[in-house]
Amino acid sequence: MEKNSMLCPNCRKLISADEPTCPYCGLSKPGSLLKNRLWGLFSKGFVDIVKIIVYINVGFYIFSIFLSPSSLGLSANPLTFLSPSDRSLFLLGATGAIPIAGFGRWWTLVSASFLHGGILHLFFNMAALRQLGPFVLHEFGFNRFIVIYTLTGVAGFFLSFLAGIPFTIGASASICGLIGAILYYGKSRGGFYGEAIYKQAMGWIIGIVIFGLLIPGINNWAHGGGVISGIGLAFLMGYHENKNETSMHRIFATGCILLTILSCFWAVLQATYHQFT
Repeated sequence: MEKNSMLCPNCRKLISADEPTCPYCGLSKPGSLLKNRLWGLFSKGFVDIVKIIVYINVGFYIFSIFLSPSSLGLSANPLTFLSPSDRSLFLLGATGAIPIAGFGRWWTLVSASFLHGGILHLFFNMAALRQLGPFVLHEFGFNRFIVIYTLTGVAGFFLSFLAGIPFTIGASASICGLIGAILYYGKSRGGFYGEAIYKQAMGWIIGIVIFGLLIPGINNWAHGGGVISGIGLAFLMGYHENKNETSMHRIFATGCILLTILSCFWAVLQATYHQFT
Protein backbone atom coordinates (compact mmCIF):
# COMPACT_ATOMS: atom_id res chain seq x y z
CA MET A 1 0.00 0.00 0.00
CA GLU A 2 1.40 3.37 -1.04
CA LYS A 3 2.23 5.74 1.80
CA ASN A 4 0.07 8.86 1.63
CA SER A 5 1.11 10.78 4.72
CA MET A 6 4.13 12.91 5.60
CA LEU A 7 5.43 15.53 7.99
CA CYS A 8 5.04 19.09 6.78
CA PRO A 9 8.59 20.38 6.05
CA ASN A 10 7.70 23.68 7.75
CA CYS A 11 5.67 22.94 10.90
CA ARG A 12 6.44 19.19 11.18
CA LYS A 13 2.76 18.23 11.63
CA LEU A 14 1.43 14.98 10.13
CA ILE A 15 -0.51 15.71 6.92
CA SER A 16 -1.58 14.03 3.71
CA ALA A 17 1.15 14.03 1.04
CA ASP A 18 -1.23 15.34 -1.62
CA GLU A 19 -2.47 18.36 0.38
CA PRO A 20 -2.40 21.54 -1.76
CA THR A 21 -1.53 23.55 1.36
CA CYS A 22 -0.64 22.51 4.90
CA PRO A 23 -3.81 22.87 7.02
CA TYR A 24 -1.70 23.86 10.04
CA CYS A 25 0.83 26.40 8.76
CA GLY A 26 -0.42 27.22 5.25
CA LEU A 27 2.71 26.04 3.39
CA SER A 28 1.89 25.72 -0.30
CA LYS A 29 2.48 22.28 -1.90
CA PRO A 30 4.17 20.77 1.17
CA GLY A 31 4.61 17.43 -0.64
CA SER A 32 6.78 18.85 -3.42
CA LEU A 33 10.35 17.60 -3.68
CA LEU A 34 11.73 21.15 -3.51
CA LYS A 35 9.95 21.95 -0.24
CA ASN A 36 10.97 18.67 1.37
CA ARG A 37 14.60 18.80 0.32
CA LEU A 38 15.40 22.49 0.76
CA TRP A 39 12.95 23.92 3.28
CA GLY A 40 13.21 20.76 5.34
CA LEU A 41 16.91 21.43 5.89
CA PHE A 42 16.01 24.42 8.05
CA SER A 43 12.99 23.02 9.86
CA LYS A 44 14.81 19.78 10.75
CA GLY A 45 17.78 21.68 12.11
CA PHE A 46 20.36 20.49 9.54
CA VAL A 47 21.34 24.13 8.96
CA ASP A 48 22.42 26.01 12.10
CA ILE A 49 21.36 29.56 11.26
CA VAL A 50 22.80 30.91 14.51
CA LYS A 51 26.21 29.48 13.64
CA ILE A 52 25.96 30.92 10.12
CA ILE A 53 25.30 34.41 11.54
CA VAL A 54 28.32 34.03 13.84
CA TYR A 55 30.50 33.04 10.86
CA ILE A 56 29.33 36.05 8.87
CA ASN A 57 30.17 38.38 11.76
CA VAL A 58 33.63 36.84 12.16
CA GLY A 59 34.19 37.04 8.41
CA PHE A 60 33.28 40.73 8.30
CA TYR A 61 35.57 41.45 11.27
CA ILE A 62 38.53 39.75 9.57
CA PHE A 63 37.81 41.57 6.31
CA SER A 64 37.55 44.92 8.09
CA ILE A 65 41.02 44.30 9.54
CA PHE A 66 42.36 43.23 6.14
CA LEU A 67 41.11 46.44 4.50
CA SER A 68 43.42 48.59 6.62
CA PRO A 69 45.92 46.50 8.64
CA SER A 70 48.26 49.46 9.17
CA SER A 71 45.48 51.31 11.05
CA LEU A 72 44.75 48.44 13.43
CA GLY A 73 43.73 49.89 16.79
CA LEU A 74 45.68 48.92 19.92
CA SER A 75 43.52 50.92 22.31
CA ALA A 76 43.69 50.49 26.07
CA ASN A 77 39.89 50.24 26.00
CA PRO A 78 39.23 46.46 25.91
CA LEU A 79 36.11 46.92 23.79
CA THR A 80 38.10 48.61 21.02
CA PHE A 81 41.27 46.51 21.30
CA LEU A 82 42.37 45.25 17.86
CA SER A 83 39.83 47.57 16.28
CA PRO A 84 39.46 48.17 12.53
CA SER A 85 39.88 51.71 11.26
CA ASP A 86 36.83 53.97 10.98
CA ARG A 87 37.44 54.09 7.23
CA SER A 88 37.23 50.30 6.95
CA LEU A 89 34.04 50.23 9.01
CA PHE A 90 32.53 53.04 6.95
CA LEU A 91 33.31 51.27 3.68
CA LEU A 92 31.84 47.99 4.96
CA GLY A 93 28.56 49.55 6.06
CA ALA A 94 28.71 51.25 9.45
CA THR A 95 25.52 53.23 10.00
CA GLY A 96 24.44 56.38 11.85
CA ALA A 97 23.77 60.03 11.09
CA ILE A 98 26.99 60.47 9.09
CA PRO A 99 26.56 57.53 6.67
CA ILE A 100 22.80 58.01 6.27
CA ALA A 101 22.20 61.77 6.40
CA GLY A 102 25.57 62.64 4.90
CA PHE A 103 25.84 59.97 2.19
CA GLY A 104 22.37 58.43 1.83
CA ARG A 105 23.60 54.95 2.78
CA TRP A 106 20.28 53.58 4.08
CA TRP A 107 21.36 50.00 3.38
CA THR A 108 23.77 50.32 6.32
CA LEU A 109 20.82 49.84 8.69
CA VAL A 110 21.23 46.15 7.80
CA SER A 111 24.97 45.78 7.22
CA ALA A 112 26.04 47.53 10.46
CA SER A 113 24.77 44.55 12.49
CA PHE A 114 27.64 42.46 11.11
CA LEU A 115 30.45 44.88 12.00
CA HIS A 116 32.36 45.18 15.27
CA GLY A 117 34.80 47.66 16.71
CA GLY A 118 37.19 45.23 18.40
CA ILE A 119 37.92 41.61 19.20
CA LEU A 120 36.16 41.70 22.58
CA HIS A 121 33.19 43.57 21.10
CA LEU A 122 32.84 40.72 18.62
CA PHE A 123 33.40 38.02 21.25
CA PHE A 124 30.81 39.31 23.74
CA ASN A 125 28.15 39.80 21.08
CA MET A 126 28.71 36.38 19.51
CA ALA A 127 28.72 34.69 22.93
CA ALA A 128 25.36 36.35 23.68
CA LEU A 129 24.00 35.30 20.28
CA ARG A 130 25.07 31.69 20.85
CA GLN A 131 23.27 31.73 24.20
CA LEU A 132 20.06 33.50 23.20
CA GLY A 133 19.67 32.52 19.54
CA PRO A 134 18.91 28.80 19.98
CA PHE A 135 16.17 29.56 22.53
CA VAL A 136 14.38 32.01 20.22
CA LEU A 137 14.88 29.66 17.27
CA HIS A 138 13.32 26.79 19.23
CA GLU A 139 10.35 28.72 20.65
CA PHE A 140 9.55 30.94 17.64
CA GLY A 141 10.82 28.88 14.69
CA PHE A 142 13.22 29.59 11.85
CA ASN A 143 11.12 32.17 10.01
CA ARG A 144 10.20 34.26 13.03
CA PHE A 145 13.77 34.11 14.32
CA ILE A 146 15.05 35.54 11.03
CA VAL A 147 12.44 38.33 11.04
CA ILE A 148 13.10 39.23 14.68
CA TYR A 149 16.89 39.22 14.35
CA THR A 150 16.93 41.26 11.12
CA LEU A 151 14.21 43.82 11.77
CA THR A 152 15.14 44.57 15.38
CA GLY A 153 18.64 45.42 14.22
CA VAL A 154 17.19 47.77 11.62
CA ALA A 155 14.77 49.29 14.16
CA GLY A 156 17.49 49.82 16.76
CA PHE A 157 19.83 51.53 14.32
CA PHE A 158 17.02 53.62 12.86
CA LEU A 159 16.10 54.89 16.32
CA SER A 160 19.74 55.76 17.01
CA PHE A 161 19.87 57.57 13.66
CA LEU A 162 16.83 59.63 14.69
CA ALA A 163 18.61 60.37 17.98
CA GLY A 164 21.59 61.72 16.04
CA ILE A 165 24.16 59.02 16.85
CA PRO A 166 26.85 59.82 14.27
CA PHE A 167 28.54 56.45 13.71
CA THR A 168 27.55 53.03 15.06
CA ILE A 169 28.01 49.29 14.50
CA GLY A 170 27.48 45.94 16.21
CA ALA A 171 25.11 43.00 16.56
CA SER A 172 23.85 44.18 19.94
CA ALA A 173 20.68 45.83 18.56
CA SER A 174 19.59 42.49 17.08
CA ILE A 175 20.67 40.63 20.22
CA CYS A 176 18.58 43.04 22.30
CA GLY A 177 15.75 42.25 19.90
CA LEU A 178 16.08 38.58 20.83
CA ILE A 179 15.96 39.55 24.50
CA GLY A 180 12.79 41.57 23.86
CA ALA A 181 11.19 38.56 22.16
CA ILE A 182 12.19 36.32 25.09
CA LEU A 183 10.78 38.88 27.53
CA TYR A 184 7.42 38.82 25.73
CA TYR A 185 7.48 35.02 25.53
CA GLY A 186 8.04 34.64 29.27
CA LYS A 187 5.35 37.16 30.23
CA SER A 188 2.83 35.79 27.72
CA ARG A 189 3.39 32.13 28.53
CA GLY A 190 3.14 32.62 32.27
CA GLY A 191 3.34 29.83 34.79
CA PHE A 192 6.48 28.86 36.68
CA TYR A 193 8.54 28.34 33.52
CA GLY A 194 7.33 31.52 31.80
CA GLU A 195 7.90 33.61 34.91
CA ALA A 196 11.44 32.24 35.26
CA ILE A 197 12.18 33.12 31.63
CA TYR A 198 10.68 36.60 32.11
CA LYS A 199 12.78 37.29 35.21
CA GLN A 200 15.95 36.13 33.46
CA ALA A 201 15.22 38.37 30.46
CA MET A 202 14.60 41.31 32.79
CA GLY A 203 17.96 40.59 34.42
CA TRP A 204 19.65 40.80 31.02
CA ILE A 205 17.93 44.10 30.27
CA ILE A 206 18.93 45.59 33.63
CA GLY A 207 22.50 44.46 33.00
CA ILE A 208 22.50 46.06 29.55
CA VAL A 209 21.17 49.34 30.96
CA ILE A 210 23.82 49.44 33.72
CA PHE A 211 26.56 48.52 31.24
CA GLY A 212 25.37 51.22 28.84
CA LEU A 213 25.40 53.88 31.56
CA LEU A 214 28.85 52.98 32.88
CA ILE A 215 30.78 52.34 29.65
CA PRO A 216 31.27 55.27 27.25
CA GLY A 217 30.49 54.80 23.57
CA ILE A 218 27.63 52.33 24.05
CA ASN A 219 24.70 52.93 21.71
CA ASN A 220 21.84 52.81 24.23
CA TRP A 221 19.37 54.04 21.63
CA ALA A 222 20.03 50.99 19.44
CA HIS A 223 19.73 48.70 22.46
CA GLY A 224 16.42 50.23 23.50
CA GLY A 225 15.07 50.14 19.96
CA GLY A 226 16.05 46.49 19.68
CA VAL A 227 14.30 45.49 22.90
CA ILE A 228 11.09 47.41 22.11
CA SER A 229 10.87 46.16 18.52
CA GLY A 230 11.61 42.61 19.70
CA ILE A 231 8.66 42.76 22.10
CA GLY A 232 6.44 44.20 19.35
CA LEU A 233 7.38 41.61 16.73
CA ALA A 234 6.94 38.74 19.21
CA PHE A 235 3.49 40.09 20.05
CA LEU A 236 2.51 40.41 16.39
CA MET A 237 3.87 37.06 15.19
CA GLY A 238 3.38 34.87 18.26
CA TYR A 239 5.41 31.77 19.16
CA HIS A 240 4.96 28.03 18.71
CA GLU A 241 2.77 27.45 21.76
CA ASN A 242 0.11 29.97 20.73
CA LYS A 243 0.53 30.24 16.96
CA ASN A 244 2.14 28.12 14.25
CA GLU A 245 4.43 29.71 11.70
CA THR A 246 2.51 30.74 8.60
CA SER A 247 3.27 31.35 4.94
CA MET A 248 3.34 35.09 5.72
CA HIS A 249 6.12 34.54 8.25
CA ARG A 250 8.01 32.60 5.60
CA ILE A 251 7.56 35.41 3.06
CA PHE A 252 8.86 38.02 5.51
CA ALA A 253 11.79 35.77 6.47
CA THR A 254 12.70 35.27 2.83
CA GLY A 255 12.59 39.02 2.29
CA CYS A 256 14.86 39.57 5.31
CA ILE A 257 17.34 36.99 4.05
CA LEU A 258 17.45 38.56 0.58
CA LEU A 259 17.81 42.05 2.08
CA THR A 260 20.70 40.88 4.26
CA ILE A 261 22.45 39.12 1.37
CA LEU A 262 22.13 42.14 -0.90
CA SER A 263 23.30 44.58 1.79
CA CYS A 264 26.31 42.46 2.78
CA PHE A 265 27.25 41.76 -0.84
CA TRP A 266 27.04 45.44 -1.70
CA ALA A 267 29.12 46.33 1.37
CA VAL A 268 31.91 43.93 0.36
CA LEU A 269 31.72 44.97 -3.31
CA GLN A 270 31.93 48.72 -2.78
CA ALA A 271 34.51 48.40 0.03
CA THR A 272 36.75 46.32 -2.25
CA TYR A 273 36.28 48.77 -5.10
CA HIS A 274 37.16 51.86 -3.03
CA GLN A 275 40.11 50.12 -1.36
CA PHE A 276 41.83 48.73 -4.42
CA THR A 277 41.01 51.21 -7.19
